[in-house]
Amino acid sequence: MRWVGEVLLTRMRGLSMHPQDNTTRSAAQEKRKYRRFNLRYPAQLKVSSELVSKVDTVSRNVSVGGLLLEAPLPIPQFSSISFVLILQSRQFDLPIELAGEGEVVRVEPIGPAGFGIAVKCTSPMRKLESFLNPTA
Repeated sequence: MRWVGEVLLTRMRGLSMHPQDNTTRSAAQEKRKYRRFNLRYPAQLKVSSELVSKVDTVSRNVSVGGLLLEAPLPIPQFSSISFVLILQSRQFDLPIELAGEGEVVRVEPIGPAGFGIAVKCTSPMRKLESFLNPTA
């Protein structure tokens, strides 16, 4: 009976109990369509905005459906963007560049000198080199 009370209390707080491990998850986490990975890599953005055209950012987390970026300045919500995420590691001989397009769905301050930029991908990310024409 005690467990039932805990479940009711967590649901009243906007949380739910995961049936397998009894961990709580927020309503926002339950709505997520894709798993997120905490990855910190440089990302270059091109923005379709009159206020901003190019911005160097760093990823905070990445999923199949989007990414959260740290930027030095705000990017207008609903802006269309293209991005290149640059994966660098000792495991790779050369950096891997992933390109994608998306829309800015949320902008929020994250400290004294930065902004969190949530991007929803409008097309899947792909390896950049597959779009470059070989030179003769």
